[in-house]
Amino acid sequence: MKVGFIGIGRMGEVMAGQLLAGGHQVTVYNRSPGKTDQLAKQGASVAKDLLGAVAGSEVVITMLSDDSALRSVVHEQGLLTALAAGAVHVAMGTHSVECIKGLAEDHKSAKRGFVAAPVMGRPEVVAAGEGTVVPGGAADAVAKAKPLFELIGKRVFVAGPTPEAASAMKIANNFVLGCAIEALAESFSLVRKYDCDPAVFYEVLTQGLFGASAYKTYGGIIAKQNYDHAGFTVKLALKDAGLAQAAGQAAGVPLPSGNVWRDSLVDALAHGEGDKDWAVMGRVRARASGLE
Repeated sequence: MKVGFIGIGRMGEVMAGQLLAGGHQVTVYNRSPGKTDQLAKQGASVAKDLLGAVAGSEVVITMLSDDSALRSVVHEQGLLTALAAGAVHVAMGTHSVECIKGLAEDHKSAKRGFVAAPVMGRPEVVAAGEGTVVPGGAADAVAKAKPLFELIGKRVFVAGPTPEAASAMKIANNFVLGCAIEALAESFSLVRKYDCDPAVFYEVLTQGLFGASAYKTYGGIIAKQNYDHAGFTVKLALKDAGLAQAAGQAAGVPLPSGNVWRDSLVDALAHGEGDKDWAVMGRVRARASGLE
């Protein structure tokens, strides 16, 4: 399949590499030069501009950081008008429900396929073949892109018949994860105040009721206070906290736990930790407890 891939950050590089390994013809484009070099070595074609990645592609994937970048690519930079008849645009970043719903309407008016298919998992998890893809959209558009999803994620769960369903599911997933990390941060601070070994508490958690990968990954980071290797930064997590609150407000769903999660992220940002892994909420709680 001919695939255009726009947005080569850490996750985008992993995803595009998996498509290349799966035998697809991938043309990549990134606004910042140099980030496509490794993919070129793996066999990707590098477009000189965005339209070069869109032209002739059966599926165009965008993996962009926020709503503003996505809207710009679709409208100001011309992705929608350049998308071929029968082609599908797949937005795989984490975007607001409002943004995805609006873009779905725009694509429908232009008679072009559109799927939202956010990826769940840190870059290293996706690189290991353990990620999850949650697409939402018209059945025919999802089916066209599904072989690509199956290369990117070990599991593919169709969220629903609309792109915004996928956006809502990704936001809800990140909400649960953010609140879980907040609970881990608080609990590690509690045991440290009583001179417990954080490594032992980590084993108690992960060898008992909380053996899921999220607790193992983030509990391990907090236990070792290893916040510098950021799989997902505070700045990005704060964006997601805002997306969750906006989605809840729009649907009339209170999300009180999200206020605590967001406040911890704001605290980290205020202490210059915006580029740390979002598990640095463990340090936020430690500071509040007089441990640091």
